[in-house]
Amino acid sequence: MRKFVMAALGGTLAGAIATTQIAGPLLAQEATRNSSVYEQLDLFGDIFERIRSQYVEEVEPSELIEAAIDGMLTSLDPHSSYLSPADADAMRVQTSGEFGGLGIEVTQEEGFVKVVSPIDGTPAAEAGIEAGDFITHVDGESVLGLTLDAAVEKMRGPVGSEIVITVVREGETEPFDVSIIRDTIELQAVRARVQGETVVLRVTTFNEKTFPNLEAKLAEEVEKLGGMDNVNGFVVDLRNNPGGLLTQAIKVSDAFLEEGEIVSTRGREAADGDRFNATPGDLAQGKPIVVLINGGSASASEIVAGALKDHRRAIIVGTKSFGKGSVQTVMPLQNGGGMRLTTARYYTPSGRSIQSLGVSPDIVVQQPRREPDTTEEDDGPALLRSEADLRGAISNDSLSEDEIEQIKEDRAKAEAAAELREEDYQLAYAIDILKGLSALGPKN
Repeated sequence: MRKFVMAALGGTLAGAIATTQIAGPLLAQEATRNSSVYEQLDLFGDIFERIRSQYVEEVEPSELIEAAIDGMLTSLDPHSSYLSPADADAMRVQTSGEFGGLGIEVTQEEGFVKVVSPIDGTPAAEAGIEAGDFITHVDGESVLGLTLDAAVEKMRGPVGSEIVITVVREGETEPFDVSIIRDTIELQAVRARVQGETVVLRVTTFNEKTFPNLEAKLAEEVEKLGGMDNVNGFVVDLRNNPGGLLTQAIKVSDAFLEEGEIVSTRGREAADGDRFNATPGDLAQGKPIVVLINGGSASASEIVAGALKDHRRAIIVGTKSFGKGSVQTVMPLQNGGGMRLTTARYYTPSGRSIQSLGVSPDIVVQQPRREPDTTEEDDGPALLRSEADLRGAISNDSLSEDEIEQIKEDRAKAEAAAELREEDYQLAYAIDILKGLSALGPKN
């Protein structure tokens, strides 16, 4: 028994020695790391004091600290940033659906401000600003080297005031100036219309109003067509939609899915991950869906497109999306401001991250650039005549009056579709797909 006790004590002692041998270096490493952090903080304090006391002009200490905080956050990635109390208030207003400004969603690339997308119906969109444009100057002053928030602040101003931004655009040989009048931006999250037998749902942003608007407007347009039996399908237009609230992207995806995963998020720690699944109920009642995307479709838009694509619930048409596959959390701070921090990546149901890659369309369709209007008169094509135009042409006796009227109505619809191709080629293509699917009839 004594030997057993001694052996046990010996084992415990050996374990303690081994633990000490392992833990000792780890504790030393941690202590060294902490010491280095404190040294860096001392260095920061030293620099702060020298700037405050010796800079050529007097500076506000609080502004220095805020600039340092913002620099720390923006060094992480393009979407992390510090929000001053005023910026935090403005962001809360924006996600509720109304704010002041030009109407563009921007990011930063190579030191310049890059337009993710203009927002429909805003001064920027009406002035011709396009997704992918680079803004190099604001009112003649370069934005190179400014933080994104500082550049955005330069573009803000009183409603009704004019701003001139200098734009560099792919395909244009020279930068050019665009004059814009600032306005209050009232976002209409969803606009809807009927095009033939197709319901077109234009989703411009993902704010608190997006899903309720989508649900209501879809029902209204279906009713205009006389019920779901008269609908051949839906187009969900996400072009130039810069994203917004993750919760709304999940609800919009769920609106067209009966089951299955919508999106998953994964943070630094495994416990930080989350998974969101669809619930029963499809607002489109199984009718085919085409989703339109382009390079201005980002974040929440890509969640919807990715979910519907992976579940084969929709055909994705257009061009590759923006490729923002990260999730930002806004954390309130004690001064009334906030910290926008990237806390997770999101993944489509197939488990794929779209970060920097974007969602690839099933059918790539480029939107032709509009040619500038010319002042020269265009005589148009020569007037063509048909058999019916010939004097004394015999009538068609195989059709009733109703059948002839139906042919004329179908022809008018086809001509309207041709006109739409001139106005919006990608949308016309999407509607043609739904017409083709409808022509095949229901699956047996």
